[in-house]
Amino acid sequence: MSCSCQKPGGGAPDRYVSFSDIDCDGNARLLMEMLYRHLEDPAKTNAFWEYFKKKAAGETGPQPDDLFMVHCHLNQLREFFETHEDREAQALLEKIEEECC
Repeated sequence: MSCSCQKPGGGAPDRYVSFSDIDCDGNARLLMEMLYRHLEDPAKTNAFWEYFKKKAAGETGPQPDDLFMVHCHLNQLREFFETHEDREAQALLEKIEEECC
């Protein structure tokens, strides 16, 4: 028995059927890279983002994966990318939220 993970009539994979062909981990990793490029600028970071980086690195407990970090901090990430007008990161965050969270 095989599972077709395509929507009826073709099209994009359906996350409710399978995560097959959806690169959740890769997209989360890319989003984190986009975030860290912003956080290199001292004017864009604060105590929360410094804690976030430590948490992501496993300095405050077990090291979570990037998808977990994105999932747990969707609202903070959304606000950050909106504040810094990063449309590309906003679009990727929305994609991750819709497909993977």
